Parts: sequence; C-alpha cells; structure tokens
Amino acid sequence: MSISLSPPIDLYFASENAHDPSAIDRCFAAGAVVRDEGKTITGVAAIKAWRIETVAKYHHVVEPLAVSAHDGKVVVTGKVSGDFPGSPINLQHIFDIEGGRIVSLEIRP
Repeated sequence: MSISLSPPIDLYFASENAHDPSAIDRCFAAGAVVRDEGKTITGVAAIKAWRIETVAKYHHVVEPLAVSAHDGKVVVTGKVSGDFPGSPINLQHIFDIEGGRIVSLEIRP
C-alpha cells in the first residue's frame, strides 16, 4: 500500500531508511523538538546526533503504513523493524508541521 506524505515527512522517512542524517536540516525547523524513548531532543544538531545514535543502536527501517490527522498534527503509523526485542513493531510518529518544516515529532507505541 502506498500512502501520500507531505514533503518534510516523506524526506524524514526517506532519510531514516537511508540512515542519512544529512537531510535532518532540510526537514526539521531550527528549534524542533523530538520526543522518543522518554527523551526530549531539541535543535537540529541534537536531532542529528539522536538519529546517528538510534541507527547505530537499532539498525532499523520504518515502513509508513497509514497516515491521519489528529488535533492539527499528522499521525503516521509505521512498522519499525530492526535489532531490538519485539521487532517489528508498529509505532506512531506524531508530526507538527509549520512553514514546511517539522517543528515537533513524538514517537510512541
């Protein structure tokens, strides 16, 4: 199944699966915030470091399965496969987009 994602979200998942953190500054706003695994990561440099760390730890890929809108945010359900117990698992990626950039991302079960 193919789903349609907005450009910054599509770029986020493409760079995630290519394990390429160089695209982070093209899809995230300068002061963006990511919430994942109980951590809050703020700013493009910290988000790049988080991306590098998670790829090294989990060697994962994400397949977007569904997209919906909720409370003004874009919710993408993705099947995440990698080196972690319970793989694969479906996680929600909750994006807040402003000015064509991701300003917040929360990843949760």
